[in-house]
Amino acid sequence: MILCIITVDKEETAEKIVNALLDDHLIACGNIIPNVKSYFYWNNEKQIADEVIVLLKTDKSKFPDLVKKVKELHPYELPEIIGIPINYGLPEYIKWVMDSVKI
Repeated sequence: MILCIITVDKEETAEKIVNALLDDHLIACGNIIPNVKSYFYWNNEKQIADEVIVLLKTDKSKFPDLVKKVKELHPYELPEIIGIPINYGLPEYIKWVMDSVKI
């Protein structure tokens, strides 16, 4: 299992991406966390942006297709798409995640 984290510009974008990933069985679950302020450099200029964080739970075998789908739907030139392996968790929850994306 992996936890994927992406950031987007607004809740509507997050909802569109999460629903598309669910419909394609690329994730078992998505959580949308609004009202995040991000600080970063882009083109050598300091930026401050209001963003939304999206947490996605899936199997690592789905990650390449997840990345492809997110890039298709994402408005950013270079979207944040990262995957973190989950080594520990409630076994029943991890099984549910894995079973959910096998459909």
